[in-house]
Amino acid sequence: MAETMREAVLRKAALENGLRPVEESWPEFEPEKAEVGKLLFESELLSLTRNVSCRNCHLDEFGSADGLPLGHGAGGVGKGAERMKSPAGVLSRNTLALWGRGGVGFDVFFWDGRVDASSGDVRSQFGTMAPSDDPLVVTVHLPPVEFREMIGESDATEWLRQGDVGAAARVHTEIARRIRETPEIAEPLAVASGLEVGDLTYLQIAQAISAFIRSEFRLRETRFHRFIFEDEPLTDRELAGGLLFYGRGQCAACHTGTYFSDLEFHAIPFGQFGFGFNGFGIDYGRYNFTQDPQDRYAFRTPPLYNVAKTAPYSHSGVEPDLAAAIRAHVDPLAEIDTSSLSALDRAEVYQKIARWSLEPSYAVELSDSEIAELVAFLAALEFDPEPAR
Repeated sequence: MAETMREAVLRKAALENGLRPVEESWPEFEPEKAEVGKLLFESELLSLTRNVSCRNCHLDEFGSADGLPLGHGAGGVGKGAERMKSPAGVLSRNTLALWGRGGVGFDVFFWDGRVDASSGDVRSQFGTMAPSDDPLVVTVHLPPVEFREMIGESDATEWLRQGDVGAAARVHTEIARRIRETPEIAEPLAVASGLEVGDLTYLQIAQAISAFIRSEFRLRETRFHRFIFEDEPLTDRELAGGLLFYGRGQCAACHTGTYFSDLEFHAIPFGQFGFGFNGFGIDYGRYNFTQDPQDRYAFRTPPLYNVAKTAPYSHSGVEPDLAAAIRAHVDPLAEIDTSSLSALDRAEVYQKIARWSLEPSYAVELSDSEIAELVAFLAALEFDPEPAR
């Protein structure tokens, strides 16, 4: 079947915006470490209070996220909405999916980029004491030392509130001790690491989990990849949505490249559920890491693989579906009832909108039918949950 002009335009736009076969993003990893990394990823031993694992918040059915507006960590029971009914520690941000993390060129982590190797050196909360020159390994050091995420609130953990590198090291030391005392994990970890069990530290734990993430969550082919590289057709709605994505909708100004993310930081005036990182209803995003006023309200562009499964959306999880998230990008005032806000809250909204006005995709007019076409296109970025082999 002959290629239509619309198909040719979309293929050209995707390639010019950096889309490549998924295999080119696949990182190297050690299979032996990945195998034991799976055990660690699913183990509650990484939680100081032994009541949460990485897997509890990164589930296949939610596109490797958790299906909640804000992450529910230590003390949580169940999954999805059920977890909200339990006495879990509520995080200040939406749980990010893991697809592509640690892949080739994927070197900026978390909503605020608190681990960032884009300049070549790893910048993180560890300062000059980073435990590794691998940004994913550094990233894996952080969740176990976050209070609401994997520690839990109790008198026994009060000493950790100082939040310095020394306190984090004590947590990592305790976790490593537990693992050394768990033969079914320690022995294969020692073999994979080329060490004796008694010499294992948290670094080897983090390296194994990183290997698992690189294996389990490496990118896989989507229907859109097959359209680009194998001439598999898209539906008319998907095709129209793709043309909007790379064209007038300006989505690819930020959602570009192999990961459908520029891994840069942009300010979209989303609302805020509950306590943000900087107080009730407030989250300054990237600014918390850089202290640069230009970074206020800016968050890293999220990749879009399996995005149809990862609702709700935004750093604060305030957008219930993809249509609402897209509308908030292009017409945020349609999503905000300013009459119900206090003067202080309105001032916060105005500051967000002022920052948003500097973004490349500022104020694009899209109809409801065009937004529906974009949603249809985004569904073509889904792939099978089975691991790539």
